[in-house]
Amino acid sequence: MNRYEALNSDQSVSETDPFTEERYRQFFRHIPNGSKDVLDVGCNTGRGGRVLKDLNGALSIAGLDAVRDRLDRLPSAVYSTTVHGLSTAIPVPDESYDVVVAGEFLEHLYPRDVESTLAEVFRVLRIGGKFLLTTPNPGDIKRIVRRQSILGGAHLTQHHAGILALRLGMVGFSRIRVRGSGKMTRYLGERFPMALYGSYLMTAEKF
Repeated sequence: MNRYEALNSDQSVSETDPFTEERYRQFFRHIPNGSKDVLDVGCNTGRGGRVLKDLNGALSIAGLDAVRDRLDRLPSAVYSTTVHGLSTAIPVPDESYDVVVAGEFLEHLYPRDVESTLAEVFRVLRIGGKFLLTTPNPGDIKRIVRRQSILGGAHLTQHHAGILALRLGMVGFSRIRVRGSGKMTRYLGERFPMALYGSYLMTAEKF
C-alpha cells in the first residue's frame, strides 16, 4: 500500500489533468442504459466522478484509491462510498458493480500487478457488467516520431492495445473493443486509426 500511495501522492499533476472531464464524458457515452452502481478505480479527487454524476444523477458511484488524502477530498454529493485499497485486492464483495471505469490508471501499476487488477475488476462486476479504461497509446505516431516513452515517473507499465485485449480475454472478458481517446478526439472523434491517438479507450464486458 505504502509504495503506491507514496508514488502517486507525488504526482499532484494528475489532480489537474485538463482532459479528465472529457475522458469521463467519453466513458459516459459507453455506459449501458440502466446501469446504477459504478466503481471509479483510481478516482483521485473525484473530478471524473462529478462529470458522471452531472450526466446521470441516478448513478451510485464508489471511489477506489490508494491515496487516503484523495479519498478524504471526494465530494460526498458525488461519491456514495469510498474504498481505500489497491486494485489488486479490491475490498468489496463479488458482483458489486454494473460498471467499472479506470481513467489513465493501468499504466501506474507494476507489471506483476496488472493481471491481478484485471481479474479483480472481472470479479467485482456483475454478469452483463462493463469495464471501461483508458491508457496511453504506445502506438501513437507522434510519440514514436519524437522518440518519447510512456514510461517514467509514475508510469510503470505501457500497454499495447492488442496485448491488453488478449489479457482481458484471458481473465474472462468478452466483447472487447478499442477506440481512440485523448485530445485528438476533439477533432477526429474516436474511430480513426489508433496511430493518431495519444491514448485509447478499451471496453470489455463480463458476459
